[in-house]
Amino acid sequence: MKRVLSNKWSIAVFVLPTVLFFTYIVIIPIFKSFYYSLLSEIPAKVGDQSEFVWFENYIKMFTPGRRNAFPEAVLNSLYYAGLSIFVQLPFSLLIALILANGVKSESLYRNLFFIPVVISSVVISLLWQRIYKDLVPSIYEIFHLTLPKNGFLANKDTKLMAVFLPSLWQFVGYHMLLMYGALKSIPTDVIEAATVDGAGGVRMALRIQIPMIKPMLKVCLSFSLIGSFKLFDTPWILLERANKSLPALSMYVEMFSNHKYSYASAQAMFIVFECLAFTVLLNILFKDWDGFTLRRGRRRLAA
Repeated sequence: MKRVLSNKWSIAVFVLPTVLFFTYIVIIPIFKSFYYSLLSEIPAKVGDQSEFVWFENYIKMFTPGRRNAFPEAVLNSLYYAGLSIFVQLPFSLLIALILANGVKSESLYRNLFFIPVVISSVVISLLWQRIYKDLVPSIYEIFHLTLPKNGFLANKDTKLMAVFLPSLWQFVGYHMLLMYGALKSIPTDVIEAATVDGAGGVRMALRIQIPMIKPMLKVCLSFSLIGSFKLFDTPWILLERANKSLPALSMYVEMFSNHKYSYASAQAMFIVFECLAFTVLLNILFKDWDGFTLRRGRRRLAA
């Protein structure tokens, strides 16, 4: 086995099929979408003419206008990403810390929180649709409360939160399990040494456990950000079909309802660039965090 792994040609032979497959289903479509986004329109059949308009479709996306809902969709996706980062991930981390520090029936609770993750997003969306349309109005009626105008799913002020709650319920267990696994991988001698030094509870979490699972926190943040920017299935089912309140929804409507394929390709490329830009920003922030932690450790040693 060592002999095979030491041979670069052998490694290339094993890796090549995966590279080719990834290139065919990911890399080539991205470049084709970018090419189409620079055209006035995608040719419907061989022989049709189309001209380059370069970045006109990108400019059109952010040109102010009553009919242009894409800038608002981008702001909504940023709002959703903020909710995911500052509500969903802290809640997942809190559950992971509680379970990792030992509770009765730990494995039972861990599995219960993870069950929604394995359920289809379509099923989750349909379930919450019934909750918003049947159960919630009944509860409001019992307590003599006033429902938002047009209900939670059609009201401009509540529809984003109505979409966020099912995602919170579904994916909090996913991030919890990732963080839980990272917490459980912390060496026991580190935890025991910190306990002997008097660390416990909140102090143990803030000083020892959370800093030591920083790589996993970075992974969860990346997944959360990218998932927020390309979210499609849950809002597509919960909200009305022609809704363009999120970038992925807007792209779908422009392509398959309005048949503006080049314009939709530009929106698709914007989602790709947005995910890439925030991933790079996240890497920079975590490098700065590493540098800050290292400098603080050196100052403590010097003192």
